[in-house]
Amino acid sequence: MVSKIITRFPPEPNGYLHFGHAKSICLNFGLAKKFSGTCNLRLDDTNPEKENKEFVSSIIESVEWLGFDATKNLYYASDYFDFFYEAARLLIKNNLAYVDSQNAEEIKSNRGTLKQPGKNSKFREREITESLELFEKMKLGEFEPGKHVLRAKIDMRSPNINLRDPILYKIRFTTHHRQGNTWCIYPLYDFAHPLSDAIEKVSHSICTLEFEDHRPMYDWVVQSAKKTGLFKNQTLPRQFEFAKLNIENLILSKRKLSEIVDKKIVSGWDDPRMPTLDGAKKRGYVPEGFIKFNHLIGVTKASSNIELSLLEECMRGVLNDNVDRKISVFDPLELIVENVEEDISEKCFVPNHPKYFDRGKREIKFGKRLLIERSDFQVNPQKKFFRLTPGSRVRLKYAYVVECTGYELKDGVVSSVKVKMLKDSKSGTENSDNYKVKGNIHWLNKENAVPCEVVVFEDLFENKYGDDERKKQSEELSLNTKSKIVLKTFVEPSAVDAPNGSKFQFERHGYFILNKDEKNESCSFGKILALKDTWKKC
Repeated sequence: MVSKIITRFPPEPNGYLHFGHAKSICLNFGLAKKFSGTCNLRLDDTNPEKENKEFVSSIIESVEWLGFDATKNLYYASDYFDFFYEAARLLIKNNLAYVDSQNAEEIKSNRGTLKQPGKNSKFREREITESLELFEKMKLGEFEPGKHVLRAKIDMRSPNINLRDPILYKIRFTTHHRQGNTWCIYPLYDFAHPLSDAIEKVSHSICTLEFEDHRPMYDWVVQSAKKTGLFKNQTLPRQFEFAKLNIENLILSKRKLSEIVDKKIVSGWDDPRMPTLDGAKKRGYVPEGFIKFNHLIGVTKASSNIELSLLEECMRGVLNDNVDRKISVFDPLELIVENVEEDISEKCFVPNHPKYFDRGKREIKFGKRLLIERSDFQVNPQKKFFRLTPGSRVRLKYAYVVECTGYELKDGVVSSVKVKMLKDSKSGTENSDNYKVKGNIHWLNKENAVPCEVVVFEDLFENKYGDDERKKQSEELSLNTKSKIVLKTFVEPSAVDAPNGSKFQFERHGYFILNKDEKNESCSFGKILALKDTWKKC
């Protein structure tokens, strides 16, 4: 009977964490919290060829960003290298492992196939003392990579290929990001991982379904280690599998994502178009959205393809409740109020959030020359178009009802619209309810509207996969040349005066994050998500 739940999240630091890792983080840390247990963050840094300190730092920061304590129970598999080495020696002494001197081609050829059993290596019955001696020399760096490997002695005829004398150690003359050049032999994942779990007394080793066929090897390692005298009087960890996260049209493969970064298709692992947690953070996604999303999809052993829109809806729900509103005009059309003075500057007050009035109001200035969205005016209105048309009335949101008196053309295109203001119709006054209009449009004062750039992100690739995960992994990626579009827009002054990284809902346009470039004294807004596009129905 397990007295305490101990889980672990064990990423290899060979890349940044992606959306799929968020599911594993929420599951492992969430279970530990629910049952008053412990979750370890363990960096499985046993392959120095692709691991580095940058990835380690990013992983720790991403776990913390999601709201979990990454440093309280932080471990590194590389800290167990001495233990792994001694465990391997004990396996050799107990005739459970041997040094194989076949080259890589011979090992692969003799491994067999799914339909054919493997063949024993001619070195399989090598004397224990000889294997011990060779293994020691491997550690001392006396052999070139590939000259020898350490293999488990299990069953070359096993129907499970993972049990056909798997390799436990390889020679690698590569500097380790933490151990330096102390080691030139490194344990493979299927050996180091179960031993790490046992060292940390993990009770539930939770992994994705791709490791289901590796579970017999996991059990063999910990049980064989116990036979040699390790882990006495200790309950051994057990492996449990769940279906990995598969989101339609998103690449959730470290190998593929690394390829995208290496080819400089994106600016880096934290590019807002990347499905990494650092990319999500830079784009403006919120950790609460990932938590909500993973609660909704749950944990199963059945593979399924989750629609990206579900994740976006979770993000949208959190943002909708938590971010203030601002006004922006993307495609401006000048609106001239004829019956006011040129220098008029009248205060209008706008709630920062339409639902939570305790967040207060902000001030915007009404003037003679305004900017509205070009789409809010039609000379020949379509059916059920309730915004501005010649002779019609609309309310300028938070301000006055206006009536269109005319418009001007330049090269056949509307260049400005003229209106007269109904002076007793101001929002919030006692007479405002006397004016019933169907249209309600937003606006900015041309005098103080701030021009800036908006960056809109779309799918990084044109490939559409459905739920074919294998196709995602193998198919050549087709870059979407319009995955990043820069637009010119105008925003109210308070939006650019906010701290860097502030998130807003631009009314009718979506959710955006402020990105300030302090060096160049400039700023832009990156689009996080669109709104639910219900206003177009009017």
